Amino acid sequence: MTLIKSISGIRGTIGGVVNENLTPINAVKFAAAYGMWLKESTGSKSLTIVLGRDARISGEMISNLVASTLIGLGINVIDIGLSTTPTVEIAVTLDSAAGGIIVTASHNPKQWNALKLLNNRGEFLNAEAGEKILKIAEDENFLFAEVDALGKYEKKEGYINRHIEEVLKLAVVDIEAIKKSNFKVVVDAVNSTGGIAIPALLEKLDVECIKLYCDPTGHFPHNPEPLKEHLTDISEWVVTEKADFGIVVDPDVDRLAIICEDGSMFGEEYTLVACADYVLGRTKGDTVSNLSSSRALKDVTMKHGGKYEASAVGEVNVVELMKATNAVIGGEGNGGIIYPASHYGRDSLVGVALFLSHLANLKISCKTLRKTYPEYFMSKSKIELTPTIDVDAILGKIAEKFTKEKPNCIDGVKIDFEEQWVHLRKSNTEPIIRIYTESISQEKADKLAQEFITIITDLV
Repeated sequence: MTLIKSISGIRGTIGGVVNENLTPINAVKFAAAYGMWLKESTGSKSLTIVLGRDARISGEMISNLVASTLIGLGINVIDIGLSTTPTVEIAVTLDSAAGGIIVTASHNPKQWNALKLLNNRGEFLNAEAGEKILKIAEDENFLFAEVDALGKYEKKEGYINRHIEEVLKLAVVDIEAIKKSNFKVVVDAVNSTGGIAIPALLEKLDVECIKLYCDPTGHFPHNPEPLKEHLTDISEWVVTEKADFGIVVDPDVDRLAIICEDGSMFGEEYTLVACADYVLGRTKGDTVSNLSSSRALKDVTMKHGGKYEASAVGEVNVVELMKATNAVIGGEGNGGIIYPASHYGRDSLVGVALFLSHLANLKISCKTLRKTYPEYFMSKSKIELTPTIDVDAILGKIAEKFTKEKPNCIDGVKIDFEEQWVHLRKSNTEPIIRIYTESISQEKADKLAQEFITIITDLV
């Protein structure tokens, strides 16, 4: 099955059989469930939601279905068209809307699409709201509006520019220093909406932009997840064009990866580290990332006199802990920057502005900046189990075995050692344990992963 329903939304492949793929019927059903939840949770008779999408081929079709469904429920729709996830998040607050939907499958390949759901703060829904929406969809408990009470549809443009204006208003974004630096960068936006947003932001900052895959056709020229093995073209272009660095975003522009001037990876984990280093140098405070993110963020935070805390995996969990600790910056190690002074959502436009400000003030190269941070290496693997095995019991035994290390059990089991750590998590969709490790060399990270695979196998 390629239809995945979870508390964070619904995603699947286009076409095929109803309830096994993301068909038009499933899109309508889930949009209706979200609309019903909004009506029930707010008690309001006049609701407006913001709707936007990335550039993938199926986006317009799914977006039209979602808009018509919401109108049928009596909900007004502001359709901002081709957009980014953080742009829709900001648009919800700018227009005081009741919520928002982004039609995007984020970093998934082109055959996938999904609905990301937002509350009235432009933030992802919590687990309780997600569960209610899934239940409404399952029960098909829908009540549509009569003809005189249908919602209104309005198509509005200019929100990416409004988003850019909001980024440039941030006090820590050093516009003057960036403009004086005469930066030249290459941008790979995987032919999605980052190809609209990132060059437009760079133009405002007088940064020379070499566009690679910036035509928002939805025909992804490579796997859209911004990992090293997918980024050979931009690595070559950065060197050929003698650029200061390269910028890579995923289709909905909430993940940011940087390429150094020699074509090497800055490291997706280190995007947040660099941006946090810059912000903490100007705003004293604390940071948050998830349990599977690099220890380098903790090191940088402590260097600036702040405290670091780790949340369960998932953006909504990071945001909740950031609010609880009043963190000044946080995010996820996949290149997701969350800067509360802007909004509580991963935002590559904010990340680009912070990174440019950092380099402009230090007046050093991208590669030199990378060398200033602790060198850690990660390994990501998994072990498949039979459905009858009690994964929770296995993780519990591992936590007992390593009691002296005071394991963190808020999301699986994370064990911190002096120079390395391991994080073991149960998959929500299949009988596997995900094994993430980090150490001071790739060899040691791989070795630690293998050691825990052996421990798990012995327990089974």
